[in-house]
Amino acid sequence: MSLFSPSMDHAIATLPEILVPQAKTAIEHLEASFDDEQRQKLSTLLAQSSPLASQLLRAMIGSPFVLESICRHPQWLLNWLLVDAPYTPLTPVRIFEMAEMCCAQCTTVEELDRVLRQLRQRLMLAVIWRDANRLSDFAQVCQSMTAMAEACIAQALNFHYRLLVQKHGVPIGRESGQPQPMLVIGMGKLGGAELNVSSDIDLLFVFPEAGETDHSRPLENQQFFTRLGQRLIKTLNDITVDGFVFRVDMRLRPYGQSGALVSNFTALENYYQTQGREWERFAAIKARVVASSVLPEGDLQADKLAIFQRDAVAQLDDILLPFTYRKYIDFSVIDALRRLKDMIVQEVRRKGMETNIKLGAGGIRELEFIVQSFQLIRGGRDTQLQQRHWLSVLEQLCSDQTIEVDVADDLKAAYLFLRHTEHAIQYYRDQQTQELPVDALPQAVLAWLMGHENWPSFVAALEQHRACVSEQFQMVIAEPEDKAVQQTVDDEWSLLWHDNLDKAAEFLEAKGCQQADAVLQQLTHLKDSWSVRQLSATARDALDHLIPQLLDTVAELEQPDTTLLRMLVWLEKIVGRSSYITLLRENPMVLRHLSVLFQGSVWIAELLAQMPSLLDELLDIEGLYTLPSKEELQHELHLRLLRVPPDDLEAHMEVLRYFKLAHSLRVAVSELAGSLKLMKVSDYLTWIAEVVLEEVMQLAWQQLKERHGLPSGLVDFSEGGATPGFMVIGYGKLGGLELSYSSDLDLVFLYQADAQGVTDGEKSVDNQTFYTRLGQKIIHILNTRTLSGPLYEVDMRLRPSGNSGLLVSSMSAFSHYQQHDAWTWEHQALVRARPICGDSMLIGEFLQLRQQVLGRHRDGVELKQAVIDMRQKMRDHLGSSASKKAGKRTQIVANTENNEKRPLFHLKQDAGGIVDIEFMVQYAVLAGSHTDSRLSEYTDNVRILESLQHSGFITSEQVKTLTDAYLRYRQVSHRLALQQQSSLIDLSDFSEYSLPSICHQVQSLWQALLSGDEKEG
Repeated sequence: MSLFSPSMDHAIATLPEILVPQAKTAIEHLEASFDDEQRQKLSTLLAQSSPLASQLLRAMIGSPFVLESICRHPQWLLNWLLVDAPYTPLTPVRIFEMAEMCCAQCTTVEELDRVLRQLRQRLMLAVIWRDANRLSDFAQVCQSMTAMAEACIAQALNFHYRLLVQKHGVPIGRESGQPQPMLVIGMGKLGGAELNVSSDIDLLFVFPEAGETDHSRPLENQQFFTRLGQRLIKTLNDITVDGFVFRVDMRLRPYGQSGALVSNFTALENYYQTQGREWERFAAIKARVVASSVLPEGDLQADKLAIFQRDAVAQLDDILLPFTYRKYIDFSVIDALRRLKDMIVQEVRRKGMETNIKLGAGGIRELEFIVQSFQLIRGGRDTQLQQRHWLSVLEQLCSDQTIEVDVADDLKAAYLFLRHTEHAIQYYRDQQTQELPVDALPQAVLAWLMGHENWPSFVAALEQHRACVSEQFQMVIAEPEDKAVQQTVDDEWSLLWHDNLDKAAEFLEAKGCQQADAVLQQLTHLKDSWSVRQLSATARDALDHLIPQLLDTVAELEQPDTTLLRMLVWLEKIVGRSSYITLLRENPMVLRHLSVLFQGSVWIAELLAQMPSLLDELLDIEGLYTLPSKEELQHELHLRLLRVPPDDLEAHMEVLRYFKLAHSLRVAVSELAGSLKLMKVSDYLTWIAEVVLEEVMQLAWQQLKERHGLPSGLVDFSEGGATPGFMVIGYGKLGGLELSYSSDLDLVFLYQADAQGVTDGEKSVDNQTFYTRLGQKIIHILNTRTLSGPLYEVDMRLRPSGNSGLLVSSMSAFSHYQQHDAWTWEHQALVRARPICGDSMLIGEFLQLRQQVLGRHRDGVELKQAVIDMRQKMRDHLGSSASKKAGKRTQIVANTENNEKRPLFHLKQDAGGIVDIEFMVQYAVLAGSHTDSRLSEYTDNVRILESLQHSGFITSEQVKTLTDAYLRYRQVSHRLALQQQSSLIDLSDFSEYSLPSICHQVQSLWQALLSGDEKEG
C-alpha cells in the first residue's frame, strides 16, 4: 500500500520545488521500514485527518532525526505522534508523570539508562513535531525541554542517591545532625527555563554540610556526593546504543574543570566571596535548583530530609544573590561586559564563526548581554529584575522605562526569530550547533521551516534582526566619547599609493626615507600581489584608505624605511582578512602604536604575521601595559579553556598557543616602551611558561588517566592542581626565571610510584609505561607544530644519562644518579633546577635532594678543573672561534663600510660572555654550599650572587661587577631577540652598554676566581 494518498500528494504540492525530492525520498524510506499492517494503520490515520499528512511531512523534512527515529520505532509514530502529539501539549506536569511512570519499575542502572534515553527520544519527537508545525509557541517548547531535563535529572539523581544510601548509609551534616541532600543547580538556559531542543545542560552540584554517612563503615559526605555526581553524569551524558539523555557541562562549577565536582555551602560561599569573577556573576543570574535528592516514602529519614532540603534552598539563595547582585548601581558591569564580548569576538574571529547566530554579531549572546547588563547594574536595588527568564526581564525593563517600548518590541522579535532559527538548525540532526547551513538543501529546509519562500528572503530577515541587535548592543557597551578620531592624511600619500605622484622617490626622501626605491618596489609588489587583486570592492576600498594613513604615520618615526618595509610585508600576509584592515583604518591610535612596535622589533612583526588575531590584543592600549599577576594569568587561561570541549586536544593546543603568544606580546610591548625592567620581563615570560606547563600537565594527565586508569598505590587529587606521583623540573633559563622570547624549555620528568605496579583502568599498563607516556604526551602538546607554531621547544638532554637515558625517571633512580653517577657539569645544571608543577610531596623530596647534592663537600682542585675543562669544551664547540690556540682566539671579522676588519664576539659563549658568569656562579655554589646552605637556596643568578656576597665567598665589588655585567648582557640579548639578530655581535655596535669594558672585566674575574693559569678562550 502506498502512502502517496491525496492528502500527502496535496502536502507535497505545497512544497518548494527543491524540497520535493526530499519529501518523496522520506516517504519511500518510511514505506520500506513499515510492514503491511503498519502501512495500513498509517494510511487510515492520515485519511482521518488531512492536516496530519502535512504535519508528518514537515517533521520528516525538517528533521532527519525524526524520520530515522520513526523508521526504527514505527509504534512511536502510530501510537504517539499521530494520535497524541498533535492534540495534547507537553506540559511539565505531564512530562514529570511520564518520567516517574517509566522509571518506577527500574531496578538496575542499565534499565534506568535505557528507559531515560527512550523517554527522551519519544518526548523529543513530540517537541519537534509540535514546534515544526507551530502547534506550540516558543515558550511552550522551552518549557517542555526544561521540564524534560528536570524530570530526567530528578529520576536519575534519586535512583543513584538511594542506591548509594543502601550501600553507605545516609549522609549526615556534622553541625546540624540532619540528613543531607544533594542540590542540582541548573545554570544557563536550563536555569532560565529556556532550554533549546539540542542544548547541553550546565549543572552545579552542591550539598549543605560536611560530615559522614550513618553507616558502620562511614563515608565522608564529600566522597558520597562526588560519587553521586559522577553516577548522575554518567547516566545522563554517556552515549549507549539508545543514544544519550542530555549532554552535561560541569565547567561552571567553582574553579571549573580543576575544581571539586561537588561543593558544600561553606566552600561555595568562600569561593564566590574571594575568587568569583565578573563572568561568573553573569552565569549566576540564571542559577536555579532544578532537582534535589529525596528518599522513598516510608524511610525513617525521608521527612527530615525533605524539611532540611527546603531550608537548604533558602540558604543557597543567601549565598548566590549577594554575589550576583550588588546593593548599589553597578556600572562596572559595562566594562566587564566589554571584556566578555571582546573575548567572544576574538574566539569568533579565530574560529571563523561569523555565521554563528549565537556568538556572531547581532546574535543571541548579544541579546542576552543587553538584558543581563541591566540586571547586574540595577538588580541589587530593583529586585524585580532578579528574574531568570530573558523575556520576563525584558518586559520588566520596558515596564520601568529602562528600555523604550519600540526597542523592546524589536529585541523581542529578534530574540524569537533567532531562537526559532536555532531550533530549526538543531532539528536537522539533533546536534548542538548554531551555525547557519552552507549547502543548498539544508538552507532551503531552514528557510521553509522559518516561513520564508527562499534562502535570500530568510537571510534578509535575519540580517535585519541582527543589525537591530548589534545597534542596541553597541549602545549599551559604547566606548567613552573621547575615543580617538580619524586622522587626516596628506593627499600626496594617496597619490603615491595610486602611482599618481610625480617624483615619488624624491618625495619619500624628503620625508626621511633613505631607501626610497626599496619602499616604492615593496608598495608596487603589495598592490600587484594576488592577495590584493582578489579583494572584494569593500575590502579594497578599506585598504586604499589605510595605506596612505600608514605611510603618513610611519614617516614620523625615527626609522621610517625599516619600519615601512616590515609593515608592508606584514600587510601582504594578512590583507585577505579584511576585518583587520578595517580595524587599523578605524583605529589610528592602534596603527600608530603598531608602527612603533614594528620599528622596535622584528619578532613582533613576525609574530603578528604568524597569528594576525593577536592584533586584537593591541586595541586596549592602556590595558596592554598593565601586566597580570601569575594568579591572574592562571585564571585567564582557565577561563579560555572552559570554552573548549574536554576531548578536543587540538582546540586545547590552539588556546594554549594563543595565550602564550598574546601575553608574550604584551611583555615585549612593555619592554620596548621601557615600562618593564629586565628582571620583570623574565619573570613574566617565566610565569607564562609555568602557567602553560601546569595546564599541559593536567591535560596530559587527564587523558592518560581516562585511558589507562590511575597508577596503583596513588590517590588522585589532580583536581586540586597537581598530578599524583609526577613532577616537572625546569632547568636552565626556566629554572633560573630568566626566560626570553624564544627560549627553549629544559625539562626533566620525575615520578614516584612502584615501577612494578599497574594502573587500574580497563587498558591497564605498568606504572613506568604510564608515566613515560605522560611525559611523551606533555612533550607532544608542547612541541607539535600547529598553524600557530609550537607551544615551546622542549630540550630533555639534562635528564639522567642525557638522550640515552629514560624519558621519565623515578625519584629513587634520579637520586642515585645525582649522588653517584652525575658529572660535575650536571651538578652545575642542578644549581638552576627548580620544580615547576606536580605532586607537592614529590616536589619536597626533590628540593631536599637538591640541597643535599649541592651541599656536598667537594675537592676544590678537582671541582675547579672540572668546571674549567667543561667551559673550554663549550668555547671550542659553541664560541665564535673555529679553532683555539694557546692564549689566542682566531679572529672572526665583520667588514664595515670602509672595509675595516673587526672581531665578532659571541655574547653567550665567548670568553668574558654570559656563560663565563654562569659558570663562575655555579662553581661558587658547588664550592661553598657545604659551609653556607643559603648559596643553594635560589636558582637565578642575580639572587645567587647576592647570597655569595652575604656569605663572603666573593667581594661586594666582584658581585657588583658580575651582576651589572650579567644584566647588561641580558639586556643586549633581549634586544637581539626582539630584532631576531644573532648573538654573534660587533662589540663596538653596543658601546652604549659598555660591552668591551664589561667583557674585559668578566675575563679578569674568571682568571681571579677560577685559575690564574686558565687559558683565555
